[in-house]
Amino acid sequence: MKILVINAGSSSLKFKLFKMLDESVICSGLMQEIGKEEASVSFKHDDQELKKLMSIKDYNEALCILFDLIFEEGLLVDINELYAVGHRVVHGGDVFSKATQINGEVVSRLKEFIPLAPLHNPANISGILAVKQRSDTIRQVAVFDTAFHQSIPEHAFRYALESSLFFEGKIRRYGFHGSSHKYVLAQACKLLKQDEKETNIISLHLGNGASACAIQAGQSIDTSMGMTPLEGLVMGTRSGDIDPGIIFYLHEHKGYSLEKIETILEKESGLFGLCGENDMRTIIKKAKAGNKYQLAIDIFVYRIKKYIGSYFAILERVDALVFTGGIGENSSEIRSLIIEGLKGLGISYDVHKNREMIKNKFSFHKEKSEIKLFVIATDEELEIALQTKEALDE
Repeated sequence: MKILVINAGSSSLKFKLFKMLDESVICSGLMQEIGKEEASVSFKHDDQELKKLMSIKDYNEALCILFDLIFEEGLLVDINELYAVGHRVVHGGDVFSKATQINGEVVSRLKEFIPLAPLHNPANISGILAVKQRSDTIRQVAVFDTAFHQSIPEHAFRYALESSLFFEGKIRRYGFHGSSHKYVLAQACKLLKQDEKETNIISLHLGNGASACAIQAGQSIDTSMGMTPLEGLVMGTRSGDIDPGIIFYLHEHKGYSLEKIETILEKESGLFGLCGENDMRTIIKKAKAGNKYQLAIDIFVYRIKKYIGSYFAILERVDALVFTGGIGENSSEIRSLIIEGLKGLGISYDVHKNREMIKNKFSFHKEKSEIKLFVIATDEELEIALQTKEALDE
């Protein structure tokens, strides 16, 4: 059984082809700058990587190139050999609480959510339609970033706004990175040797995009991202939490257009806004006491600590703190800064284990630590493949 996973971005297409018998990756790759004259194509298979530049005008052409590469390598003879295609869809609103087989009605609903994710849902829909154009019979499944967070209770997902804005405007916390948080939960349960329904964890997905998730009895009960992926932790270029009055101030007193403010908050803030860099590796190398790079790290870490503390308060019992994402998996420095000062919460970490950087997953807590500390490499594409299979097997 083979499942192709497609993650379509605003001008990119990431893909992985899985053999579900052993959950192995048959091939993977990335196409960037779709719609431009010089798009880049990366295709990995059998420890070999093909890289080239070429014109890719749209997602239909990107899918044609993808399948041509797969066929040329003999990985598929016909597209209908695929069990299914699973798509990452960023926003499922309050309608989709699990992975869903795609039909015309589902596509129509996804279009309704475009205002909630204007940069992502149109691309996700384009990927779906491109596959349908290639084969009208292949089964497709939408796996939503927001679905895992549909278990969040109303007192946590409602904003303190006039009620019609919620009931009619659908303004509420939806949360994102759901596939990542769900995946690391399952892996953490294996390390803990516990059933998901018995497990409480705090999951920290730390990368260019970053979010925290409080998981109780295997279900998300709160998360840092909100109606959009802009709320919450400090990110690579996104501000995270700010006083909303800043927007009115910039617009009314500084003359900034709403488009300019959106650009600032989405693309020119976060780590980049603080120090001019959004790659944590570079920031750590340049950091010295008192300089802007160290300040960026301090603010990044401080915000995470605040969320950890608040999630301890609502979970009451925490089995493990889990780090994932590019920074969470690879930066022992950031992990140690986050953990330092949390002894009062029953957390004690082993400095040497933290620096070992074992691949995929490892623990770095001391034996006496009441809370386990795990580093787990996320695999959102595998989680999408697993949810795709589950949706079709029901």
